[in-house]
Amino acid sequence: MDIPTKKGFGFGLASGVITTLGLMMGLDASTGSKFVVIAGILTIAFCDALSDAFGMHLSEETALMKEKSIWESTGSTFIAKLLIALTFLLPVVLLPMDVAIKVGVAWGLILIALFSVWLAKKEHLKWQNVVLEHLMFAIFVIVASYGIGLLVKIWFG
Repeated sequence: MDIPTKKGFGFGLASGVITTLGLMMGLDASTGSKFVVIAGILTIAFCDALSDAFGMHLSEETALMKEKSIWESTGSTFIAKLLIALTFLLPVVLLPMDVAIKVGVAWGLILIALFSVWLAKKEHLKWQNVVLEHLMFAIFVIVASYGIGLLVKIWFG
């Protein structure tokens, strides 16, 4: 895998996990509706994947990358974000919402941890430090999103 593809994959994976989990947590806390969470995941999977890919495309153009590298980063960002976000749909469709949310959080944290270990080993870093840093960030987003969802329910529900 070349550098532009790795860059797009890493960005798409992180964004796919963090954005989808944040959305799931906020929507579930505010509505408790499986229908709304499914609609949110599908929106994130397609629209936000396109948005992130476009953002990566512009970023790579700004860095004056070669045309082929720009499109490799763009494509790998889109595919990674789309596929990762869609994996969160399965537990929501098949399980009760309270269980699906827990499974989604566990799945997302596992994906972040695995990618962090791979990244740390590739860069010859202490994998424990990298995993801890990345998981703490993910957990912060999860907790903040849940809190925002609760506030929306209280203020507007």
